[in-house]
Amino acid sequence: MAGEIAKRNSLLIRPIVSAHRLAGRCRFRRSGTIARRSPSVRQRQAFTLIELLVVIAVIALLIAILIPVLNLARERGQRTVCLSNLRQLTLAWVVYAEDHDGKIVRGSAFSRTQTFRLDLRGWLGRAFLFPESRSAVIEHPDKGALWPYVRDIDVYRCPRGQAGHFVTYSTVIAANGYPVEGTYLPDSGVQKLGKRVGKTVLRLTRLTDIISPGAAQRAVFIDMGETPVGNHFYVHYLYPKWDWTSAPPIRHSDGTTLSMADGHVEYWKWKGRETVEMPRKLLPPHNSLSSEVLQEGDYEPQTEDGLYDLQRLQKATWGRLGYSAEKEP
Repeated sequence: MAGEIAKRNSLLIRPIVSAHRLAGRCRFRRSGTIARRSPSVRQRQAFTLIELLVVIAVIALLIAILIPVLNLARERGQRTVCLSNLRQLTLAWVVYAEDHDGKIVRGSAFSRTQTFRLDLRGWLGRAFLFPESRSAVIEHPDKGALWPYVRDIDVYRCPRGQAGHFVTYSTVIAANGYPVEGTYLPDSGVQKLGKRVGKTVLRLTRLTDIISPGAAQRAVFIDMGETPVGNHFYVHYLYPKWDWTSAPPIRHSDGTTLSMADGHVEYWKWKGRETVEMPRKLLPPHNSLSSEVLQEGDYEPQTEDGLYDLQRLQKATWGRLGYSAEKEP
């Protein structure tokens, strides 16, 4: 009996074992087939040297196209911020005058004159004169006569300004700045009232001085890109030349930004290559910060476009030229 049962079980197990062996051989054959084909599959998935070089060239081309576009977009954004800063400062400049019986704030940035009758502070205080840090600016008590109107130190500098300089803007010298030869009445005391030529008052000390040309054509602030070591942006009146302390600002795509007395702001792109490439040098640093000046002293333009750039700024500063406009380079 037991023998018959064992025999029957062996007959049942044998087909199962055969089936397993057959399946194993099939799997072995299939896996063998895959193993034999896998090298060719890997070869089809890899890049050839030529394909790799083409991909690299395409990526390099895209980078070459995108980087200038991104830089331009960034520059335009910074220029917009700069123009907004100038607008705020100019509106503060106008409101200050309205609050002081029409008298324009002193244009010499860091100066202060005290007499028994007058306390004349510059529009910009000594807090901004090469401070050691941002906190030093905030903590310094002398931030200038316009600080009550613009209480944000970031408004006083362009985002593209030199690193470490906490102010990059300056008034043009005709906006109640340092008296310049041929622009003021010698016998007018401390105030140095502006000389009048026709309806044009050269040196502005009151809002009512702005008659002809009108406020939309008289410059107030300009972006120098650095701290104004000369207290203002100096522009000659009698001579067709740039002052060595005030090189043409090269701030935004070979141009600069400035504001006018009516509160509107402008971007000027310099017309002459000579204006952009004028030789410059750095003065010894103040608190590790250098300032840019013209390399060979005052510079007289030698090209028509260079002269155009200078005269355009002279007219915006003084309202007119103090020499013959027909001068040829």
